[in-house]
Amino acid sequence: MTDAEFTHALDAVLRDLRAQCSVRPRFEDDAESGLMMYAPDGSGQGIGPPLGSTAAERLASLADQVQEWAVEALWSAGASAVWPHCPEHPDAHPLTATVTGCTAIWSCPRSGAAHGRIGALESR
Repeated sequence: MTDAEFTHALDAVLRDLRAQCSVRPRFEDDAESGLMMYAPDGSGQGIGPPLGSTAAERLASLADQVQEWAVEALWSAGASAVWPHCPEHPDAHPLTATVTGCTAIWSCPRSGAAHGRIGALESR
C-alpha cells in the first residue's frame, strides 16, 4: 500500500469516526512506532499498514484498527464503548468492518445486514 493509498483509506475511516464518535484522535508520526493515534487521556495506539490483498480488504483492516482505538477511547472517556453504532441494536454492539464483493462495508455482526460503505456513515 502506498502512502497516498494509506492516507486515502485513513481519511475514509476518519469521516466515519467524525460522524459517529464523540472522541477525537490526535495523531503523531513516531520514527519507531509509525503513526500513533492518541486519545484525550493520553493513551495511544499505533496504526500500521493494513492487511489484505485488495483495496477493500485493506480499508476494512484499517477500519478495524481505528475501531479498536475508538472503543478504548470511548470507554476511557466514560462513554458508551460502541463505535460505529449498530442501528438494529443500539448500544448493544458496534458494527463490523467487512468486505462484500469489492466494497468495504460496516455490517451488523448479528444479522449480517449491511449498514453502509466504510467512509460513508451518516451522523448520529
